[in-house]
Amino acid sequence: MKIRVTAFGTACALLFPIVSLFSQNDDLTYEKRVYTTKSIGDAPPPSVDGDLSDPAWEIVEWTSDYVEFQPDVGTPPTEQTKMKIIYDNKNLYVAYRCYQADPSTIERRMGRRDDFPGDWVEINIDSYNDDRTAFSFTISVSGVKGDEFVSNNSNFDTSWNPIWYTDTKIDDEGWTAEIRIPLSQLRFGNEEEQVWGLQSTRRYFNNEERSVWQPVPANPPGWVSEFGELRGLIGLKPQKQLEIQPYTVAQLDTYESQPGNPFRDGSDTKITGGLDAKIGITNDLTVDLTVNPDFGQVDADPGAIALDGFEIFFQERRPFFVENKNVFDFRIGGGADNLFFSRRIGRTPQGFTTADASKGEYADLPNNTTILGAAKFSGKTKNGWAIGLLESVTSKEFAEIRLDEREDVLNSLPEQGEPREELVEPFTNYLVTRVQKDFNDRNSYIGGIFTATNRNIEDNLDYLRKSAYSGGLDFRHNWKDRRYYIEGNMVFSHVTGSETAIQLTQSSLTHLFQRVDAGHVEVDPNKTSLSGTGGKFEIGKGGGGNWRYNFGANWRSPELELNDIGFLRQADIFRQYSNVRRLFVKPTSWYREANIRFNQFTQFDFEGNYNRIQYEINGFLNWKNNWFTEVGGAHKPRIFSNTVLRGGPRWRWNDENFFFLFSGTDQRKKLSLTLGYINSQAKQNNFSFKRYVTRLRYQPLNSLSLSLNVEYEENPNRTQYVTETDFAGTPRYIMGGIDNKNLTTTLRINYNINPNLTIQYYGQPFIFKAKYDNFNYVNNPIAADLNDRVTWYDDNQITLDNDVYLIDENRDGTTDYAFGNPDFAFVQFRSNLVVRWEYIPGSEIFLVWSQGITGLGDVSNNFGDLIDNQLLSQQPENTFLIKATYRFVL
Repeated sequence: MKIRVTAFGTACALLFPIVSLFSQNDDLTYEKRVYTTKSIGDAPPPSVDGDLSDPAWEIVEWTSDYVEFQPDVGTPPTEQTKMKIIYDNKNLYVAYRCYQADPSTIERRMGRRDDFPGDWVEINIDSYNDDRTAFSFTISVSGVKGDEFVSNNSNFDTSWNPIWYTDTKIDDEGWTAEIRIPLSQLRFGNEEEQVWGLQSTRRYFNNEERSVWQPVPANPPGWVSEFGELRGLIGLKPQKQLEIQPYTVAQLDTYESQPGNPFRDGSDTKITGGLDAKIGITNDLTVDLTVNPDFGQVDADPGAIALDGFEIFFQERRPFFVENKNVFDFRIGGGADNLFFSRRIGRTPQGFTTADASKGEYADLPNNTTILGAAKFSGKTKNGWAIGLLESVTSKEFAEIRLDEREDVLNSLPEQGEPREELVEPFTNYLVTRVQKDFNDRNSYIGGIFTATNRNIEDNLDYLRKSAYSGGLDFRHNWKDRRYYIEGNMVFSHVTGSETAIQLTQSSLTHLFQRVDAGHVEVDPNKTSLSGTGGKFEIGKGGGGNWRYNFGANWRSPELELNDIGFLRQADIFRQYSNVRRLFVKPTSWYREANIRFNQFTQFDFEGNYNRIQYEINGFLNWKNNWFTEVGGAHKPRIFSNTVLRGGPRWRWNDENFFFLFSGTDQRKKLSLTLGYINSQAKQNNFSFKRYVTRLRYQPLNSLSLSLNVEYEENPNRTQYVTETDFAGTPRYIMGGIDNKNLTTTLRINYNINPNLTIQYYGQPFIFKAKYDNFNYVNNPIAADLNDRVTWYDDNQITLDNDVYLIDENRDGTTDYAFGNPDFAFVQFRSNLVVRWEYIPGSEIFLVWSQGITGLGDVSNNFGDLIDNQLLSQQPENTFLIKATYRFVL
């Protein structure tokens, strides 16, 4: 504990001089505004056409006096805005008058849904009136919709896609917008007179200016808690939602045929269908269902390779799981670690086959596990209970094994195999439940989560865990107008399975109980279960004034295991951290806004080993011309790792320093550019890292936008792990010098014929090269000097023969051990062309063309040759599909 206190004390000592450089401004407070609406009764509702001359609008007055929020908070905006709200027993109607002295300067850019292009106006409705959740509706002058669900006071989730109607018009005074929001798309109680939270925001594109109806102080502690009030809602009846959306898909796959392979004849076809539904149990609580879901229109994952062996975290992209994902979110610290990671559902099968090519056998493995069905039950009651429940079932998956179709080939084999099916993924049930309860005038909440994964394990899959359970409790308390907070959580996990399954869990990279120098963990081959804990605790200032800071800690015990339905990169960690940030939000003659930040953390394992400490400072500056610059750097004087040697002893890296610099032009312009550079260097040239980033965006037409992102990386390392072997009964951990380079280019093209008919293209080539030399073995893994840490092989000890390195360590003329040549080059191309037509609200037709190429190249080739030999000369795999949906609203 002495080391921990010393490290934390050092961090605090460094923080206080920085804090003292700046003074604390007094917080501004604003009186809560109230808008009173009226019902139109039996009068004809307004036509949603952007023309505000309908008589229904005359029953209420305009509200105006918007105030600038960005960049110069509290000042009059360049152009003023007016708003009206009326309602009937089925809909809420909103009208906007957005003044603009020169209508020709109105920016009418098009974009995809939730792109928020050009000039726009937005309404936020807290119909729960809980100061934490809201529904957001945004309409651009070009007619592009944006809709978001706001949770936890400030988390905007664009995956929410309700059905609503809108239109706009431009006239001599500026532009107008008209909106109709069905009450079935909102959630509210059954009180005779409703009071809702209300906010409205306008983006004035020319000055990149935001103005708001309810004035908000700079750097508010949240968003929803700062809303004004909407009153006059009398006699509203909660609307139960019932939507059913069947779909059908026709798909054609083409690829290069493989002689003799019965699964690779050049093409495959299939027709399938399914059903999505949304059912309002009450006005507060909704069930979402999906049967045999299809996600063919979803972009492919970006290319990536992890030399450290850890699983790469990819974002969820499937619509059913993306929508309202915040309801089930339960993070246990920084990074991606979470009790629920929806990509586990429908994952790639975890099993393998016994297909033997020498017997003429070919295997066909499914790419993903079939989701038979899934259901989500979620919502929030008027009493402050937020509830979420997700249940999903995935089917058994089999690999099909068949024989070579060429009789002459089969007859030439000494032994022939036999056709069969082999189970590669068991029938599995997934369950996630989540609750939270607001109290203390909605300034505090407590919550909990429970997850369960249960597999029907059969004999050949006994290396998979049979069941996995996790749960946790979380809380947050805010005080002093939500400026200060304290929050935390605690989680547990319990997994069961065969002795084989649990032994594999103990020795996996997440746990590494077999570490030879670890005194607090060891592999127990007789165990059939593991139980672990984790959590976090944090206290800080989250709003008001110009300062933000927090101090906290998180931990994951050695036996914590979440990867059946969650995501856990590494267990056996205790981390302490602190962050301080100074904000400069008052524009000056040379910048619009700026901030500077300092953070520090230390890390230990549960044996008490002091593994890491890092200090970082960075800053951001938004210049007066709306260009930006971001710069920062860090010092890492202590870097130890329990995972580098994959079960071997603790490893030490040399001290590291890094810095980064990014700068970009005004992102509003038709042509914008961002350039970035990251440089990291360890002492004794142990390793280094350089990344060059170029991001180019061009919008030649309001309806057409193009973006090109190029990233090039160099990551040489003198001690890259290669393999483990044995020399005279002593473990040998083989390392090598690696020349690692990779290039990623991402092209996106969006063409919007109108807000409901779009063409989108995504293409990404990815090239990764890793060439090894200067092989060495670990001598003293925690030595401060690199030359004491490893011993390099000389030319008399190492020989390359038929792509195998032969090692004569004792120089007696006999090979002591050997390992394969680890050099490799990986090339991948992924693209997606999607035509999307929302022919009526909520009902869509997709035309999709996906293309992919994956292969290994010659590591001695340059990037140009790899592109020519692998990407351009190979026949790509193509997928063509048509997907049609129709949404019935009952």
